[in-house]
Amino acid sequence: MTKFYKFLISIIILALVCLIFFLAKSNILNLDSLKNLILSSGYFAPLIYIIAFALVPLTFFPDSILAILGGSIFGLGGGFLYTSIGALIGGSISFFISRILGQSFVEKFENDKLKNIQELLKDNGFLMILLLRLIPLFPFDLISYGAGLTKISYKDFALGTLIGTIPGILVFVNLGAQWITFNKTSIYLSVSLLILFIIVSVFLKKIYINKHLAKGN
Repeated sequence: MTKFYKFLISIIILALVCLIFFLAKSNILNLDSLKNLILSSGYFAPLIYIIAFALVPLTFFPDSILAILGGSIFGLGGGFLYTSIGALIGGSISFFISRILGQSFVEKFENDKLKNIQELLKDNGFLMILLLRLIPLFPFDLISYGAGLTKISYKDFALGTLIGTIPGILVFVNLGAQWITFNKTSIYLSVSLLILFIIVSVFLKKIYINKHLAKGN
């Protein structure tokens, strides 16, 4: 990657940071304001939501809370679709930032989890991206940054992200959708699915991820 493209990407990143800082100062970046903005945007509401979700790393909102908000606004079908698009775009932004700017940029955020992610993705990148996306115990953006530093193709990264985020997105979006109707049975079912999702995630981490890391060491 030439110095020009690295400089261009750096300018884009700086512009995004400045935009988020301005929005924060304008008191737009809180959950109630974001919800009101989306609800008042008419046909552009899905686009506003997708952009907000794609910029989760800069908005300081937990992605699970945004997914619940999406379900409460757009329902299960629309919420799932728009959240999936936003998650893929957000993950792709982090992936390409890491791939273009390289280790010198990402090392600022480097920790043991990032090192583990890079180790996991050395072999069978698609499968590991899929598993990591299924496990909410690994930060979403660290997975994307770590993937960008490896040789995994963007196709495998995007496909693994798209498929791997389906269960988590469905659980949180459904929780938001059911909360609006306030059907006790549906809410209890949604919470039960969330608990089951967490249990399965812990199981996957212990059986597959920890085992693979142990082999690498």
